[in-house]
Amino acid sequence: MRVFGRILGRVLLVAALLLAVVLAPVAYTETACRGAVAADDYAPILPEADRRAESRTFLTWPEWHIVHAYDDYAAVIAAGNPHDFGFLRSIGGFWSSLCTLNQVASGHGGATWQTKQMVYVIGVSFTAELLLKAAYEETLGRMATMIRGRAHAPLDDLSAQQAAEYARFLQQVPWYKWDFRADAAALAAGSSGVFRDRERRLALGLEYHAKAAYAGLIAAAVAGVGGDALTLRAVIGGMTPEALAAVPGVTVIGTRPEGVEVETPRYRAFTELAVLLAAEGADFVEIAGNDDIMLSVIADAPLYAGALLSLPRQGHSGTRHLLVVKVAGLADALRGLADGAARLEHVHDY
Repeated sequence: MRVFGRILGRVLLVAALLLAVVLAPVAYTETACRGAVAADDYAPILPEADRRAESRTFLTWPEWHIVHAYDDYAAVIAAGNPHDFGFLRSIGGFWSSLCTLNQVASGHGGATWQTKQMVYVIGVSFTAELLLKAAYEETLGRMATMIRGRAHAPLDDLSAQQAAEYARFLQQVPWYKWDFRADAAALAAGSSGVFRDRERRLALGLEYHAKAAYAGLIAAAVAGVGGDALTLRAVIGGMTPEALAAVPGVTVIGTRPEGVEVETPRYRAFTELAVLLAAEGADFVEIAGNDDIMLSVIADAPLYAGALLSLPRQGHSGTRHLLVVKVAGLADALRGLADGAARLEHVHDY
């Protein structure tokens, strides 16, 4: 019993230390990353029911940092090994960028506790996941690659493909809707039986089944409180209601003195629509009751004029730059990217 008690005590100590590590960034963000809250003097066109907090354009970034992290990871392991990925660097990038953007958001009305709570939950989950993954891949996983040799085993390539597909999925759909069990089954079916495949099937299979169980809990919680809205309203000028109605994904609500009120999908679909509408000559007058919006671009240069943040990528060339523009200047900004100095990555809606 004494031996069992010592083992249990050590397990609890390790768990407590891990909990302290993953919660420390939350405490730091709450205490050291606050800016002066300033009210926006902009008078919205859309009614209150169709408005979203402007600060959310900045606080959507943490979710997208995770999306990009999975995409970076997929690119790294497509050519290399999991231990080549900078797990700690990705965790640090999440919290350091959140610190900066939390201060910026304060100048745009500040974030609600509900928004910050969501960001902290995904941040803690992301941190814990990558710490556990790093602990394995930097030790046992690295040893398995040494035994394997330089050439990839079949499940190395399959897991890279799964990671890339997962990253693409996250651009429009919540992570907990991904079929992790199907990925685990695909690993089992694709194994050649060599040592590395057996190791990947076991290690990633356990990871996928754990994520599937956690995803089920999150899905149940979301169902209980209701998911976030999948569409938003905007006011657009430069195009007739008839022309806008002909654009797939755009629903014309009515006309206003300032322009045409429309409803569009959010997330990645909104980015694609924004590019299409700008190319058709449209101008954004207002989006979800706001006059400022953030976007990210990729450029070869490590610095970009006016960027809130410039973030290096893993597994890909170029640097990611976060910019804030006026909604009224968004279409011009998108059209201006046609010169090729930078390419649009994402328009961060609210």
